[in-house]
Amino acid sequence: MGKNFGDRKDGYKLKKIHSMHVIMPLMFPNRCDNEAFISQRIDLTKVNAYLAEKNAENPEYHYNLFQVIVTAVLKTMVLRPKMNRFIANNTMYMHKETSASFTVKKVFSDDGAEALAQVKVKGDETIDDIHNEIFRQVSFCRSDKIDGGTESLNAVASLPGFLTRFVGWGARLLDRHGWMPKGVTEGDPFYGSVYLSNLGSIKLQAGYHHLTNWGTCSVFCTIGEKKKRPFYNEDGTSEIKECVDLGLTIDERIADGYYYSRTVKLLKTLIENPELLEKPLSEEVDY
Repeated sequence: MGKNFGDRKDGYKLKKIHSMHVIMPLMFPNRCDNEAFISQRIDLTKVNAYLAEKNAENPEYHYNLFQVIVTAVLKTMVLRPKMNRFIANNTMYMHKETSASFTVKKVFSDDGAEALAQVKVKGDETIDDIHNEIFRQVSFCRSDKIDGGTESLNAVASLPGFLTRFVGWGARLLDRHGWMPKGVTEGDPFYGSVYLSNLGSIKLQAGYHHLTNWGTCSVFCTIGEKKKRPFYNEDGTSEIKECVDLGLTIDERIADGYYYSRTVKLLKTLIENPELLEKPLSEEVDY
């Protein structure tokens, strides 16, 4: 897609959309007022077997559940492009890139600092590419180096109080119109397709993360702690299986309920059948 009138540097303005999607941002302009919540329980039986096989081949840096979920989410975003939309300044856009953002805890302690990471894809990547990129980014975040997003936050926090209020007003203006400098948005996880929060890594169950009026992110995904729970069969019998819960928060203005339903079905299929992630993200699957 070439640049057209009305495009932002991070998004293409959508023109051929249903009238409902034109009117809704005018009536409900704030992303935080349009949160839809979807929960999904994932059977980890096949995932555990898949990871055991992958890690037998690659013992140096293990593949893990988080990498499987990140890859599945990115493949879902590529195959279900309406999930990569965002609304800013009462206008609907399509992200120019597909990305997944997450926060990395440098040290698991009360005082441990956090760093920001973001994986960007083009569509030809597989789980091996995502695994390697997450490893690279996590290694960088847990080093002594400071990422660009943290540097920007530190610079603003060091200003006198009256200046920080002015900076806040100016930043909201730039954000609303898509004028925020690329050096700032590239280090900001709220400027991206989806934000993932791995609550299971800190022994919490999946909740629902709020959306933000800041940035361009329309989808949040929280990942809970793995647990063994009963799964009921059609004949009334049950089996105990290890599973994980996902909590999705979505801007309901970017698509409709049927589209969300099909999207969640695809995501569940990809995670529960991780061999599908061996194929490029853009390759279609049956679900």
